[in-house]
Amino acid sequence: KRLRADCARLLPQLKGVEVVLVSGLTGKGLDRLQAAVLKARRIWDTRLGTAPLNTWLAGEVALHPPPAPGGRRLKLRYMTQVKPRPTSNVLFCSVPDALPETYKRYLVNGLRRDFDLPGTPIRLMVRGGENPYKDRKPRAKTRLDKHKKRG
Repeated sequence: KRLRADCARLLPQLKGVEVVLVSGLTGKGLDRLQAAVLKARRIWDTRLGTAPLNTWLAGEVALHPPPAPGGRRLKLRYMTQVKPRPTSNVLFCSVPDALPETYKRYLVNGLRRDFDLPGTPIRLMVRGGENPYKDRKPRAKTRLDKHKKRG
């Protein structure tokens, strides 16, 4: 019990990892170690679909919206998994540099909790998308513009 408590206290980054005690002299616990390794491998190979990730992301943002640095709301557009080993996800955001590390940790911990990925390293990369209207020229005025309401 003390070893398990020490592991939990001294290695908080390994929260959720199964601790298996093994005896080097008697070999006791090797069967549990093998089962734990196979379970960790199954979790390590988990592939997350884009649709479930985005449904999950919308729920997390609704529960705890990202901060608004400078009064401008950050828009988290969508998330996708780019590779399963280790779980690497890309989050597309309106202003990627403004998303704080604490919010990224909130999302990573939520992924680990809701997709049952205990003890698995999760990488979250944040990218911004190009504004499709950035270089757009203003629309030319037509004769009908004089009939529109001005407001």
